Amino acid sequence: MPGPPPLARRLLRRALPRDVRESIADELEEVYYQRRARAGPAAADRWYWRETASFVARFLRERRRDRAARRQVFPHHPRQNRRGRMRGVIENWTSDFTQAARRLWRVPGFTFVTAATLALAIGASTAIFSVVDAVLIDPLPYPASERLVTIAASAPGSDMPPEFGPGAEFFVSYRDDADMIEDIGMSQSGQTTVRAGEHVDRLFITASTSSLLTTLGVQPALGRLYSAQDDAESADVAMISHALWQDWFGADPSVIGQSIEVSGNPRTIVGVMGPDFRYPDTRTSVWMRASIGDETRIRPGRFGFSLLARKKPGVAATDLAAQLAIIARRLPERFGGTPQYARLIEQHRPIVTSLEEETVGEVARPLWILLGTVGIVFLIACANVANLFIARGESRRRDLAVRQALGAGRAGLIRSLMAEALLLAALGGVGGALIAWAGAPALVAAAPEGIPNLDLVSLDATSLLFAVGLSMLAACVFGLAPAIRFSNPASAAYLRQAGRVGSSQGAWARNALVVVQTGAAVVLLVAAGLLVRSFVELSRVEIGFSTKDIFTFQMAPNRRDLVDGPAWAQVHIDVMERLRALPGVESVGYINWLPLDEGADDGRFQSDRMDPAADPPRLFYNYAGGAYFETMGIPLVEGRLFTDTDHALGTSTVLISRRAAEALFPGVSPIGRQIRRMVDGQPDPVGWQTVVGVVGDVRLESFRQAAPNPMIYRPAVGPEPRSWGVGTPAYVVKTTRADAIANEVRAAMQEPYPGAPVYRVFTMEALAARANAQLSFTMLLLAIAAGLALVLGAVGLYGVLSYVVSQRTREIAVRMALGAEAPRVRRMVVVQGGRVALLGVLLGVLAALGLTGVLESLLFGVQALDVATFVGMPAMMLAVAALACYLPARRASSVDPMEALRGE
Repeated sequence: MPGPPPLARRLLRRALPRDVRESIADELEEVYYQRRARAGPAAADRWYWRETASFVARFLRERRRDRAARRQVFPHHPRQNRRGRMRGVIENWTSDFTQAARRLWRVPGFTFVTAATLALAIGASTAIFSVVDAVLIDPLPYPASERLVTIAASAPGSDMPPEFGPGAEFFVSYRDDADMIEDIGMSQSGQTTVRAGEHVDRLFITASTSSLLTTLGVQPALGRLYSAQDDAESADVAMISHALWQDWFGADPSVIGQSIEVSGNPRTIVGVMGPDFRYPDTRTSVWMRASIGDETRIRPGRFGFSLLARKKPGVAATDLAAQLAIIARRLPERFGGTPQYARLIEQHRPIVTSLEEETVGEVARPLWILLGTVGIVFLIACANVANLFIARGESRRRDLAVRQALGAGRAGLIRSLMAEALLLAALGGVGGALIAWAGAPALVAAAPEGIPNLDLVSLDATSLLFAVGLSMLAACVFGLAPAIRFSNPASAAYLRQAGRVGSSQGAWARNALVVVQTGAAVVLLVAAGLLVRSFVELSRVEIGFSTKDIFTFQMAPNRRDLVDGPAWAQVHIDVMERLRALPGVESVGYINWLPLDEGADDGRFQSDRMDPAADPPRLFYNYAGGAYFETMGIPLVEGRLFTDTDHALGTSTVLISRRAAEALFPGVSPIGRQIRRMVDGQPDPVGWQTVVGVVGDVRLESFRQAAPNPMIYRPAVGPEPRSWGVGTPAYVVKTTRADAIANEVRAAMQEPYPGAPVYRVFTMEALAARANAQLSFTMLLLAIAAGLALVLGAVGLYGVLSYVVSQRTREIAVRMALGAEAPRVRRMVVVQGGRVALLGVLLGVLAALGLTGVLESLLFGVQALDVATFVGMPAMMLAVAALACYLPARRASSVDPMEALRGE
């Protein structure tokens, strides 16, 4: 026979008294339940549940009566007291929140303005914090990431860049001899064509030693890492990113063992990295094994690699740098090299930087500045709301005094006023979270390239906790001080004054808050003004070429016959002909490394006028073709430009920039003279090349360069015996339709070169804007914050004066009845508000003098203590403050004395 439901059986036994539990339970089950079960189990189960419910209800009633009886017998029992006090606290706060909600509902204007002000401040702060949290707070997903360092090189006093990548000989020596290093890896990153099945694109890749992966301490999401055994076997293996695995292979687990083609060479996929792996940055899609080869084949002086090391625990970066400097001194003895290389090593100084600082270095300061900026806006908003609360408290003083006279305690009044503050802060927090939820993606979209971990920015639990914390802080900042002030027992004296309180009561608090608002607004206005002036100065920098109406792109054709310079020359001629045929195209050219995008290579060049024993200067060089100089607006200073013959036949001709001419041929004309490139102290096999023209200087890297780069331009095809061909240059197209020609260009390229990826598509104006994106992004957000602070400061001043005018209506009416003229009344109110605003402006200028130094690294062409900015921005604040003072003053002067006195 079936038994009763197990859950009902357990409940019944729990509800029955212990002395009769077994007998009653057994009787119900064996007699009554089994008898009903013969008619049907369902009916028996329902009956059993009803009986169980009856016993449980009786049990609960008896238990409640017992507890009530115990409370009467032992009223001071600690547990009873705690529960009673807790219940009382909950009931008191519940009542206070209910009453506060009713009061706020009756003043919708005050409630909306207060909540909206807080929502803007909390939303802006939370949105910026979400970015700071993702980018700056624990940005590295590697174990013991604090011990990871990058190792770069410098050679003060040489013509090398201030910081450059070491060569393979540095890696080998540091690996073998540095006992402060636990592990070290070497890598080099770039962009190349990658193919897999029907997919082809130009992707960022990183070629590294297998030790790089062990140094980072990472594991793949699928498959394995390439290893030291792969190095020993010279295996052509690679790993792909999680995003590429999903996009190209549909997240197929069988991708391991498949082949991809990198730069035309097949590589076997051995692993898929996790979504969090982003070394050296988020753009990298393929990591492939690269061997340094036999140590005896290392050619010293070939720089440009990246070294990543893991320090041993407790090792300081300075101590490691000192050890590496000693090891580097022995490089010429171990690997040989030219006398010039030996002199460079004598000047060498290693640069050891934490990987975290290297990852977020350039973006850390702007983000911290922006977080500090919205923090100031938050304080201004709190000051504004506190002023509103003080004014509202003044208007409710009679009500509060009555409550005190009727016996209300101070704690109860504080709790009542804080309930309003907490409700308003909660409304502002909810609104701020919504603003941050909508604003964080917009912030990410507007952010410049190069900021790490931007894809991780979201309104997560940490950001929500930050918003909640700000809300509670706001409630304490703007609610606690007024609550304490207006709950003071001395406030009961208000009743004896028949409700007439002079405007001086509480004026110091209101004026102090206005001073804080005005001063903080001045600080933000000065900072924004400095960045705006820097942006203007950058826009005036002469970069040496035009950015207007120029479209640029790159293409990677895949044809087996492209094996030498002449074949590539024919491709470029064909591409330029097709581009010139497009409607509206004026001219077309190409360059191997586009200015403001990828920089250029550098090397040492010797002229036929130099002493062969002297160190040749280090200059940049590039490969140009077509009408590149005409398209980019780079002027011809002397001689001639390249002709079609120079490109197609690979003649031994070059163009040099004005600064390169000064370095190679000081004081004489370079036309007709010769230069040659020196590689490892030996002449390049290309030999001497004749200078046929001098062109204008250009800035390659950024607008902030102190001076343009000295440049050598070679034809896109080299002469025998070492013919070269530029495979994937950047084509530049002069057209008034630069913003709308992209699709036509793609279509024109797909016809002769199907499947060839067209990439890095943009206008030169967009490229120039990207070069200044960090400054413009910081400037834009700081200007928005400064504008918001200006408005909040003006609103705070207006609110205070409006309240003062409302409190002094009777006084003003008496003055006017006794003959005071309207202009004099207006002047009185304006002067009263103007003194407060002027004090705030003066304090703001003093604060700005001490704080604007943090912007110095972002400024260009402007000093941190720029006089024009420190005069103009405070003057703007005073002008807005004057307007905020005038409006209440005008209202005061329009008071009708008879109507005002009749109202009294």
